[in-house]
This record gives sequence, C-alpha cells and structure tokens, in this order.
Amino acid sequence: MSIQQRRMNLNVGLNSTGYLANAWKYRSGAWHDINDPAYYRRLAEIAHKGRFDAVFFSDHPALMTEPLGRPFHTIDPLILCTALAAQVPDIGFVVTVSSTYNSPYNFARRAQSLDIVSGGRLIVNIVSSFNPNVAANFGSAALPPRNERYARAVEFLDVAKKLWASWDPRRESEVGSDRFWDSTSAVPIDHEDAFFQVRGPLNVPRGPQGHPVIAQAGASDGGIDLAARHGEIIYCNILSKPAGRAFGDKVRNRAVSLGRDPAGIRIVPGLVVILGESLKEALRKHELYSGTGSEDGLLERFVREHGLDRDRFDPDAVLDYERFLPDQNRQQAVGMGLGLADLLQHERLTARQAVRRSEGHHRLLIGTAEQVAEEMIDLWEDGTVDGYTLQPPRAPDDIIEFVDTVIPILQDRNVYPRQYEGRTIRDRYGLSYPT
Repeated sequence: MSIQQRRMNLNVGLNSTGYLANAWKYRSGAWHDINDPAYYRRLAEIAHKGRFDAVFFSDHPALMTEPLGRPFHTIDPLILCTALAAQVPDIGFVVTVSSTYNSPYNFARRAQSLDIVSGGRLIVNIVSSFNPNVAANFGSAALPPRNERYARAVEFLDVAKKLWASWDPRRESEVGSDRFWDSTSAVPIDHEDAFFQVRGPLNVPRGPQGHPVIAQAGASDGGIDLAARHGEIIYCNILSKPAGRAFGDKVRNRAVSLGRDPAGIRIVPGLVVILGESLKEALRKHELYSGTGSEDGLLERFVREHGLDRDRFDPDAVLDYERFLPDQNRQQAVGMGLGLADLLQHERLTARQAVRRSEGHHRLLIGTAEQVAEEMIDLWEDGTVDGYTLQPPRAPDDIIEFVDTVIPILQDRNVYPRQYEGRTIRDRYGLSYPT
C-alpha cells in the first residue's frame, strides 16, 4: 500500500459472552446465547455496522469446565462462519484451525470451499494446540512436544498451499470442445515429507483470493518462524510502541532471511478496550469486569498469577522484566506470556502501573472514546501496527459501544473507512494475490 492508501485494519473477536472471563455477569442477554446461531449473526451485523474488516473466532476443541468459568468455544467456527457468510455481506471471517489435529487435505478442501462460498472473505488462523485435553479428544497419543508441533504446522501449510494451487479451472477446455479436461489444469502434488504424504490434486478449484489469507498467532521462536514463513496477518500481544517495533522487526527480519518479502505481513495485535464517560468511570469498569473489584484486587491478582512473595511485594517498585520471562518449555502458549516481559524491557513500570496496561494478555486501553481512539492511532500511524483485533470484555455490549463511539472518531480522523472497499479480504488488507 502507498502512504495515501494506508488505513487502519480492524477485526473483532466474537467468541461466547466476550473476552474477559468474569465480565459475562454484566452483559445483556441470556446464558444460552453462546449456542444460538442467531446471536452470532447479530454480533456479525453489529460488526458490519462498524465496518470491521473481519470477525474473529478462536477455537479450542475441548470443553473447559472450570467452576468460575464459562464455555468459550462451542460451535465449530468453520461451520458457523459458513452460515454467517450467507447472511451477512461484506465482512470477513477469521477461522481458527489446529494444524496439530487436522489433516492438510481436509483442511484445504473445507477452507477453500468457504472462501469460494463467501466470495473471498476467509482468513484461516493456524494454531499449534498446546492443551493435553485437546490431545485426549483425538486419540491416546500424548501431546507432541512444541518443536514437533511447529514443524508439523510449517509442513501443514506447505501442503495446503500446494493443494490450493493444484487445480486451476481457468485452464480447462472451452465448452463445445470434445474434451472437458485439460491435462495441465489439475496436477498431483505428490507431497511426501516428515509428517504428511499427500498425492492431490485438490478437488476444489482455486478460490477468488488464490487461497484464503493466512493468519498466525504466537511469539515463541516456533511461532515467529511460522509467521515469517506463512503468516500474512499476525495476531499477537503488543503492549507498547517499543515492544511492538521490536516484535515487528523480528518477524520481518526472519521473513527476509527466508527469502520472503516482508511487505506481505500485517500485524494486528489483540486490544481490550474499556470505555467510560470519564477516565475514572472506565477505571471502575475495569475493576468490575476483571472480577477483582478494586485496584488492590488487581494487585492481588498480579501477585498470585506471577507467583510473587506477598510479604515482600511492593506495588510501587519498578519491576524487573527478567522476572516475568516465561519458560520456553512450558506447556501453555509462550507467545502470550511474553507480552508483559517485552513491555517491562522497554518501559520502567511498577505493578500498580502494569495492571492497567494489560488484560487477558492483550494491550488494555481505558478511558473515553476520544482517549482510546488517540491511543489506537498512536501505534498505527508510524507503522508499529497495521491495525487491531478488538477483544470486547462483554458481547454484545462493548462491541455496540465501540461501534457507536470510537469508530466515528477514527472515521473523522480519516484513518478508517466509512464504507467497505475492495472485493476480497486481500484487497482490504492490501495483500498481494498468490501466483
């Protein structure tokens, strides 16, 4: 994109009751909304009103039943978004798929089918599953180690890309000839490597985008490598401008080392927004929606989550970033845990300040609509980020409030469109079409 054409990209998460686990108590609606397709259609329509580029569905193919939690992933997002694509125009769909527990042929077929059905509105978010509860739903084998999961993910997308390009009907014989098929239009891929043996070709033709846009989430070493090789839209946790620049440089430099043009990468980190008529009101909402009840409660949670010594904890002492570096070998996602350490490496913050900078591992913006819009523009206008994936604490309430108050300010500042532009998601993100 040229400087004149560049504009902010925005996606919005639509999972369940909203992003924050405790905020569901303060939302409008009923508990059974999360299993009602009509509810997700309404959310998509609200997002369409705000001209969001896409709605985002994370996924976790296992039911989590913590006593104080709520189901966060229910209906299969690929199936749900197929229904939504037929009912809501223009808007795109970010569908999360595990490369650990899917076959590349079946994935390539289903994803390319939805991209065709939707007219080029699909983004596939490829993740490496890290929860043993997911592994237990797909057989008796233990969860593979992290390095193996990421190696599989790289090959998984290698195969999918070959399949997506394996049948191009534009080369078929013209109607009226004595042969329907042209021998060059569909060719086997004959892939055989460490994880997959796939002959091909795919029985679904090339789609309107060539193939769906590929999103990737993860900031561990394996995640960075996967993003640099295949990712076009990168979902991550960036908590400050210096940390965002460092992350972007790392991904793009790795892409260059792999022979890839970094101009084909867009960084759209998660963003949690809590709005109020005043900053004071927004701060109280943060304490309420987080489930902590007060600033002291936020600090108590900080101590508990990071295993700090309560007796020696000083909420106003500057934090040492090395204390918060996640174990690269831990079971949970490493990338999400890196956000706080990256923030503290670039800014001298106390715990009292840090608890207001991040929520649910993502950058937290608290304040009036004007204050939030200004903070969003700050990281976007110098290219630190290309946009954001809004993760509303409550759905639908906080999506409605953002659309009604923040979006008009972004539009008035000429950083966000008033109408949908472009035929496909690739057009909207300024991404090239695969050859």
